[in-house]
Amino acid sequence: MKTIKGPSLHLAQFSDDVFPFNRLETVAIWAADHGFAALQIPAWDSRLLDLTLAAESQTYCDELIGMLASNGLAISELTTHIFGQLMAVHPAYDALCDGFAPEHLRGKPAARTEWAHAQLLLAARASARLGLTDMGTFSGSLAWPYIFPFPQRPAGLIETAFDELSRRWLPVLNACDEQGINLCFEIHPGEDLHDGITFEMFLERSGNHPRCKMLFDPSHFVLQQLNYLEYLDIYKEFIRMFHVKDAEFNPTGRQGIYGGYQSWNDRAGRFRSTGDGQVDFKSIFSKLTQNDYQGWATLEWECCLKNKEDGAREGAAFIRDHIICVTDNVFDDFAAAPVSQTQINQLLGIR
Repeated sequence: MKTIKGPSLHLAQFSDDVFPFNRLETVAIWAADHGFAALQIPAWDSRLLDLTLAAESQTYCDELIGMLASNGLAISELTTHIFGQLMAVHPAYDALCDGFAPEHLRGKPAARTEWAHAQLLLAARASARLGLTDMGTFSGSLAWPYIFPFPQRPAGLIETAFDELSRRWLPVLNACDEQGINLCFEIHPGEDLHDGITFEMFLERSGNHPRCKMLFDPSHFVLQQLNYLEYLDIYKEFIRMFHVKDAEFNPTGRQGIYGGYQSWNDRAGRFRSTGDGQVDFKSIFSKLTQNDYQGWATLEWECCLKNKEDGAREGAAFIRDHIICVTDNVFDDFAAAPVSQTQINQLLGIR
């Protein structure tokens, strides 16, 4: 067993055009002051990272690592969720997803996907130069609009969607393998990989690719009413990233999992600041430790009630308090006595 690393902070919800969140150098000071030991950097945010330069220049990466180290911080991982989303966009979401791409690619789905593919390759190279081993992403979604359809899904629709999804991702998985990087898909509603079964469908079509891994975020499983503790045991060999994010599910006589098209504030299932929801983090940290999880515990703040400043400060302390420093001896070792094989045989009545 290993002691889980942390706390890390995912910067996607914190980066902004205002100080100190508009530059990595200043947000690093802020994060260190709030008790974080590492930063998870969104690779799509040029305010924080020059992705092309990071992929090409070891000097740039070394300077980045050095700057963070001077503030007592490391990089836990890069995330590429925006690029991953653009790898597979259902036409119903084209207009909404266009904003994730450069302006000259908007309205050009095929070119947009090619750009996202190229960005993912850069991110894999940048991750390697930064000395990282894991990279988070989304799978994108071709089939999601058909999750609960009427009329019913035609035969072959889901199989075709997953065949195409794996075809698009296999070159990226191969590129990650060349760089020694695990590609960790966040299992997330809205993505085609949204639970264990859909991950398995994709994994099989990718030829059980050794770099196909998972980012575990229990908040999404509370909202799906999926047994996330059992999930940890089933997929322990695949889980390489962990978002510490809370949620609650309080169904009523008027709404349940689907939320009735309500705002986050008024949904039965909603995200909460860490410690304010229903996620059993004590059991999660215990299981991850027992299962020899190798990575970081990273705060992802998303809350419809609490502000992010308090969420970050409380979240860092929450993670530190839940990390289990593993023991190097068994608690009853004090009562152990040396016993020879002859004595063992005698204890068992073996002649």
